[in-house]
Amino acid sequence: MMFIDQSPTGRIGSIEYGPGHVFPLGATLLYGGVNFSVFSREATACTLVLYHHGQREPFLEIPFSESFRIGNVYSMMVYGLNIETVEYGYRFDGPNDPRQGLRFDRNRVVLDPFVRSISGRSVWGVEPDDTNPFQHRGQIIREDYDWQGDKPLEIPFQDLVIYEMHLRSFTRHPSSGVRHRGTYAGLSEKIAYLKALGVNCVELMPIFEFDEFENARVVNGRRLLNYWGYSTVGFLAPKAGYAASARFGMEADELKHMIRVFHQNGIQVILDVVFNHTAEGGEGGPVISFKGIDNRTYYLLTPDGGYINFSGCGNTMNCNNPVVRNLVLGCLIYWVSVFHVDGFRFDLASILSRDEDGVPMVDPPLLESIAGDAVLDKSLLIAEAWDAGGLYQVGRFPAYGRWSEWNGMYRDCLRRFIKGGAECLPEMIARIRGSDDLYRQRGPEASINFVTCHDGFTLYDLVSYNEKHNWDNGEDNRDGSNDNYSWNCGAEGETDDPGINTLRLRQMKNMLTILLTSRGIPMLLSGDEFANSQRGNNNAYCQDNEISWLDWTQLETHRDLYDYVRRLIAFRKAHPVLRAVSYDFSHNRTGYPELSFHGTRPWSLDEHAPGLSFAYLYAEDRKRSGTERNAFIYVAVNAWWEEQRFTLPVLPKGCRWQLAFESNGVSTDPGEELPLEEQSALVLGPRSTAVLIAREEQPGEDRKSPRR
Repeated sequence: MMFIDQSPTGRIGSIEYGPGHVFPLGATLLYGGVNFSVFSREATACTLVLYHHGQREPFLEIPFSESFRIGNVYSMMVYGLNIETVEYGYRFDGPNDPRQGLRFDRNRVVLDPFVRSISGRSVWGVEPDDTNPFQHRGQIIREDYDWQGDKPLEIPFQDLVIYEMHLRSFTRHPSSGVRHRGTYAGLSEKIAYLKALGVNCVELMPIFEFDEFENARVVNGRRLLNYWGYSTVGFLAPKAGYAASARFGMEADELKHMIRVFHQNGIQVILDVVFNHTAEGGEGGPVISFKGIDNRTYYLLTPDGGYINFSGCGNTMNCNNPVVRNLVLGCLIYWVSVFHVDGFRFDLASILSRDEDGVPMVDPPLLESIAGDAVLDKSLLIAEAWDAGGLYQVGRFPAYGRWSEWNGMYRDCLRRFIKGGAECLPEMIARIRGSDDLYRQRGPEASINFVTCHDGFTLYDLVSYNEKHNWDNGEDNRDGSNDNYSWNCGAEGETDDPGINTLRLRQMKNMLTILLTSRGIPMLLSGDEFANSQRGNNNAYCQDNEISWLDWTQLETHRDLYDYVRRLIAFRKAHPVLRAVSYDFSHNRTGYPELSFHGTRPWSLDEHAPGLSFAYLYAEDRKRSGTERNAFIYVAVNAWWEEQRFTLPVLPKGCRWQLAFESNGVSTDPGEELPLEEQSALVLGPRSTAVLIAREEQPGEDRKSPRR
């Protein structure tokens, strides 16, 4: 059936065309044809350019007649296309006056901002043809994947344990043991590992289409690429080079299948998204899409037409312009509704709060729109609450009751304290409480607690290097942060000294123990659970090699650390008191405060004074937490270089302390803890942590032999 307003009005050869629909923007299969719709406020004309796949020259160009433009949107229905073999782009006519921010050039073909599949980098690492003026091309896809009843999981935020990873790095190393290394399909093969570890949410570094050959170069005989992908080419298109099936145009279905299988195993998938800038860079950067379509709409510009650079990457998206705001919001809705992703982490999110002059807004409309959107209402929203322009909003990000934040203060405080920063103790207490000083109005789930992330040292390198070693990046070691708060424990880099290696292992366990027993949402960096190293490189953004790839042989080498992390995650899941969403620490039905802090003697800590030894006690009320019985969890921390004796809090009658974890070498599964012979005190070795638990006894319960 053909409706009258979809009837063709023109023909070129076998191709018919006619007026299209304004929405949806992009290229969409409708009524037996393809609807092309694109916005430009300042262009004077637009032409649709069609190519056969892989061909340098177009086979057809169709100008949009004036009757095909409504407002500032050009739309056209085209019939008779073989979408399996067609690629497309646009030419825009208009003034070219860079000092006025106008960069139209009808001789240039540009990419559709709403494209859902992009060719040109379909197979990772294949050298591009630099003489081809139109390298990133739009493809038309069918949205017909069979989800088999799947939907986003909607796990309560407070129950999450997030695992950040680079999709290619996770399985690219030959030791990964997967068939399709470095791909969506390869990651699907590792789900059993992630499930056994206990994480229930993976955070993928950018998987929107990007150009790995952006700023590619050879340093010391090694090809360096744009490996991390924080330089978006297309916001609605998955990275084709991450798909084993991309040469067949199936990257979207491969990613959807991966997400569906993750959901079947109870693991959420959230995306690290980059809306603060694009791959087009500054004045000398390429023209891929936005610059040639509507430069003054999409970017923040100086009065003389230059690019404002709050991102550190050459340009800044004009995020609170209504058109750009709708692009961002529409993109998020698309990924949730079409790909079933469970949430987003927003790179340099403070940029999203800036107005068209770059000034931070009190009430940014984009952030409010995202927070209040009906489709996104159950999605996790995480802000990296700072930008490269000096705006730092940790604890102050405009939240609208919805946004969580990467808590950079948690990371820095824990690092400084564990290496001997006694002055950090008062802040450390606040961070363990869920950063109530920062998120009192939002709750602990607003705090994404982490020690390491992709940006900086891995956990192993944090305890193995005093200085960054980024020489392989070819920037004379100038790149990457200088403020790492790291300590090499006595030797820079790899060492055969058993004492240093033992201390390093203990320090990693110390930080992980505190992280996974703190209020808030914990986040782990992939590979930290088996001491993955980047050889001291704290900015491996360009390293598609063994520096970035996870070496899975280390899993057996550091099996003890892996088991420690796995059991800590299980312990956290077993005790809802660790995940509580309020800051009410008053006495509950156990007769104790729900969370209290102690010195080496119970109830004696000066929370405002420096120190390196302290403890914290959770009292888990069975009725409030839904557990079978009341429990008490005591975490002792000794950051001193000498052992400390902790006098243990007195327990209710019938309760006895058991040892769950000790960073000197003890880790147990929930319910398998080791009873302590001495119930009144715990001697904790230098630079160590321990976790004790006491539960109400049940009649007839057997007791194990005490640990001496």
